[in-house]
Amino acid sequence: MILLSAPNIAGNEWKYVKDCLDTGWVSSVGSYVTRFEEMMAAYTGSAHAVACVNGTNALHIALLLQGVEAGDLVIAPNITFIASINAIKYCGASPVLVDIDPGTWQMDITLLEAFLSEDCHQNDDGKTIHTATGKKVAAILPVHVLGNVADINSLCTLAAFHQIPVVEDATEALGSTYNGRHAGSFGQMGCFSFNGNKIITTGGGGMIVTDNPELAARAKHLTTQAKADPFEYIHDEVGYNYRMVNVLAAMGVAQMEKLPSFIERKKEINQYYRQHLCNLGDIQFQQIQPEADINFWLFTFRTAQNQPLLKRLNLAGIQSRPFWKPMNQLPMFVTDIYLTRNNYSDIIYKECISIPSSTFLTNNELEQIVEQISNHFSSTPEHD
Repeated sequence: MILLSAPNIAGNEWKYVKDCLDTGWVSSVGSYVTRFEEMMAAYTGSAHAVACVNGTNALHIALLLQGVEAGDLVIAPNITFIASINAIKYCGASPVLVDIDPGTWQMDITLLEAFLSEDCHQNDDGKTIHTATGKKVAAILPVHVLGNVADINSLCTLAAFHQIPVVEDATEALGSTYNGRHAGSFGQMGCFSFNGNKIITTGGGGMIVTDNPELAARAKHLTTQAKADPFEYIHDEVGYNYRMVNVLAAMGVAQMEKLPSFIERKKEINQYYRQHLCNLGDIQFQQIQPEADINFWLFTFRTAQNQPLLKRLNLAGIQSRPFWKPMNQLPMFVTDIYLTRNNYSDIIYKECISIPSSTFLTNNELEQIVEQISNHFSSTPEHD
């Protein structure tokens, strides 16, 4: 099986994990946690980073720290992995799901602007209120889908005008920049994931980044059970056991050392696929804005042939997957607000396919994958 997006354990992972085991520092206290946080802060150009057990928990804490409360609204794209919307629900809030741009597959900023200017107003406290429901719009949660970065400058300008904080879901975008600035560093807080399929992995894990020292301190406090005394078991509020453990952070440090080479290989894979698939059938690629330099985490393309092609590739031992089902089509979110004109989310969902993008893919494996896709289109009548 040629795997879709598997971890590349190619550096000092064994050495650093063994160090944790040899010294006994295997839990949430240890030098590798601090080291990993410092590396992430430096890499993303952020002043502070707080390690968490996974990216979903990072999003949950970041939203809480931006004041998201039960009954609030949080704006998010309709195409995303479900963790983004689950984190909103953990706060007791509800999503406002925004359709996507058909080219970049990111949140449609024009729909967002229309919603804020036409369907909302500001109260005497400067809070943005959804006029029809009376609910506060507590945050905007853009998601850098597949590592792509859309017009985040425009989004943040719009958010600032309406006095709404931005929490970036950059869980797929480690190594992606917009005008030279790293994804996750534009909003008040940004969140990353180190799940096994991400560009670097700690098996499971997440990170919050921010330039605000008070927010960083509060994030560390809440993720460590809100323990208020270093000796006594005194806790001053309801906290969460969202700490990353030292063993996983040791993996993260080793993976960060290899990140530049991983990004380089991801870009080579993207270039190869685009070069060899561009004239096959009805294939279309995700658009990348000229201001964006992205990590090309998971190669995904559009074709009306995605279902038979998915079947063919997986039967051939080439692990391939459909795109995420639009959030408004899931039973938990069908009653939430969905902003759309043309329902591009459904079109993209029905036509997208993700193919192997692991950083250790060989050129021979890339050739096999392209050959299977090419053979599929050459054997498929055009009217199909």
